[in-house]
Amino acid sequence: MRDVYGEVLLELGKNRSDIVVLDADISKSTKTINFAKNFPERFFDVGIAEANLMGIAAGIASTGKTVFASTFTVFASGRAYDQVRQSIAYPERNVKIVATHSGLTAGEDGAMHQSFEDIALMRAIPNMRVISPCDGIETRSVIRKIASIPGPFYVRLARPPIPIILNSSYQFELGKGIILKEGTDGVIVACGIMTHIALEVSTLFSSEGIDLGVVNMSSIKPIDVELIKALAYKYKYIISCEDHNVIGGFGSAIAEVLPSINTKLIRIGIEDTFGDSGKFEELLRFYKLDPSSIVYKIKEVVVSDRV
Repeated sequence: MRDVYGEVLLELGKNRSDIVVLDADISKSTKTINFAKNFPERFFDVGIAEANLMGIAAGIASTGKTVFASTFTVFASGRAYDQVRQSIAYPERNVKIVATHSGLTAGEDGAMHQSFEDIALMRAIPNMRVISPCDGIETRSVIRKIASIPGPFYVRLARPPIPIILNSSYQFELGKGIILKEGTDGVIVACGIMTHIALEVSTLFSSEGIDLGVVNMSSIKPIDVELIKALAYKYKYIISCEDHNVIGGFGSAIAEVLPSINTKLIRIGIEDTFGDSGKFEELLRFYKLDPSSIVYKIKEVVVSDRV
């Protein structure tokens, strides 16, 4: 995802003179470095000063530029929250906050760098759109799309390589989810890195004769209300999957628009705790977000319903 982000920034920089990019001393990690090398007059490294990053981005955007501001997720959403709220979202500045190293993917950097609260923080801000792409193909389409839509965006990108899910012809549409697999017994609605894991979970259930559909819902705000309603009328169980706190996150966004009918929402994510240091795959197992653990969690709920 990060590599693709860097590639699209370079593409946009070549085609549009209004594109400006800012970073906070980690351009090698966020992959904004290639834009910096090719367009030094339109790149600004503000140093380790994330609040200032957002303030400067807002100021540049007020001159009519399209600004991309990048740092790690935990700093973009937490340390710079006041500036994002007051200087970017409130006046609806044309700033695209593209944050990397999201959730558990920050890995060995540990709890202080693993943001499990960013979706909750960003989606609660008026005028802010929140997107969590599922793979590199969607990342490419998302960055191209938001560059052409005025106003603020928050995009959540992973640190490690993530398996490709979508077809190369895929085109992101704001406020729309996509059905990756139809099912009969329930549906998993996932975002970001959890989408490919949801597909694995569905495959594991298939071997037991249980048919779970899978939906990729990368547009968290605005969320696809009509699709969620349709899923609620079709399935008894909707399972939300996210590498974020279950409080205030993606599952909460689904719950807020779920119709009041006999559909059960099973929310799977980080259970209201801080992170820890470890390799990404190890952390998935530790926080029970690996495919086998998710299968067990779903079975627990379904079995208890039948007792």
